[in-house]
Amino acid sequence: MHDIRAIRENPEGFDAALTRRGLAPLSSGLLALDAARRGKIAEAETAQAEQNRASKEVGAAKARGDEAGFERLRALVAEKKADVARMQAEAAALDAQLRDRLMEIPNAPLDRVPEGRDEGDNVEIRRWGNPRDFDFAPVEHFEIAGVKPGMDFETAAKLSGSRFTLLRGGVARIHRALAQFMLDLHVGSHGLTETWAPVLVLPEMMYGTGQLPKFGEDSYETKDGYWLIPTSEVTLTNTVHGELLDHSSLPRRMVAHSQCFRSEAGSAGRDTAGMLRQHQFEKVEMVSITDAAGGEAEHARMTRCAEAVLEALELPYRTVVLCTGDMGFGARITHDLEVWLPGQDKYREISSVSYCGDFQARRMNARYRPEGGGKPEFVHTLNGSGLAVGRALIAVLENGQQADGSVLLPAALHPWLGGATRLGADGVLA
Repeated sequence: MHDIRAIRENPEGFDAALTRRGLAPLSSGLLALDAARRGKIAEAETAQAEQNRASKEVGAAKARGDEAGFERLRALVAEKKADVARMQAEAAALDAQLRDRLMEIPNAPLDRVPEGRDEGDNVEIRRWGNPRDFDFAPVEHFEIAGVKPGMDFETAAKLSGSRFTLLRGGVARIHRALAQFMLDLHVGSHGLTETWAPVLVLPEMMYGTGQLPKFGEDSYETKDGYWLIPTSEVTLTNTVHGELLDHSSLPRRMVAHSQCFRSEAGSAGRDTAGMLRQHQFEKVEMVSITDAAGGEAEHARMTRCAEAVLEALELPYRTVVLCTGDMGFGARITHDLEVWLPGQDKYREISSVSYCGDFQARRMNARYRPEGGGKPEFVHTLNGSGLAVGRALIAVLENGQQADGSVLLPAALHPWLGGATRLGADGVLA
């Protein structure tokens, strides 16, 4: 959420940031609402002072036996009290209106984020690995002979409808092994703290990370008011919701493996084949909480943590910085990692690593005490997939596919598969 004080101080800069996002200027309307709110607060404070003075005079009039003055002043006190209550209610309504407006405005991009309208304007910053040369025509994951026995879309559709998958046997075990491998790598090599958290959260947690109010249709709400998390970014980031942290506790680096749920309301007709885009999926998510000075360096570090997973799995990828028109609502800058999928003959997103600055912290009221004292400051937050487990499964299967329908598995996974090195054409690990 944006700081209205910063908008007051530099409305032109605020509007310029929105323009880079492809949005119309908003500062004039926000500042008019803010002025009305502040004016109403001032009126309420003046009326409160008048009420206090009249209350003192009531006592004095009674003490000197001035019954007429006592009654007149008592009526004035009642009138002022009603005025104060009305003005405070009006100020609170204006404050809520301003907060709601600010809640719906996306974060300001860093100056170095490239300008653009959509994914076609994203900028590649590096590549790793070379796509494999096949001596046969590679197919998509769900068409590989050894995968078909373990990836059942028909039964999943019977159980839950479209965009669900039921995994069995060797494919299910590879999926589980990927999540375990990622967690152990992040904990053992990258120093992240493993965390297990709920997948049902209160609505204020969704507000805290920016899924509400603007993107409610993309998630699932239960009948009793809980929300299913679209990613454990929500739970991990909100662990500091409402907290005042000691600077010495930063940075906090966390990782969690969780089920995730998305309605995919805005993706009708996209990626309907296979398990690339699902309503229920698993992710290994990284979240960092830093001070104001450490955010950008932490973003580079988190990006490397995600890249290390792909490199260990021997999966070719490229890293791109998203342009202003493609980056997410809460981000100041985002790096996408796109893994090579030979079945599609293209790179596809497998991780987004975003630096949000203090945007989420203002919504959560999460602050820290600066080293050496001083006024508390808002923390800075980051999140990134490390990685999306289902998409990692797709990449491992497609890149390791063989002409006979089997799949060679990356060496990094062998210890998590009981030493198995291959998914046979019959769907059995060996």
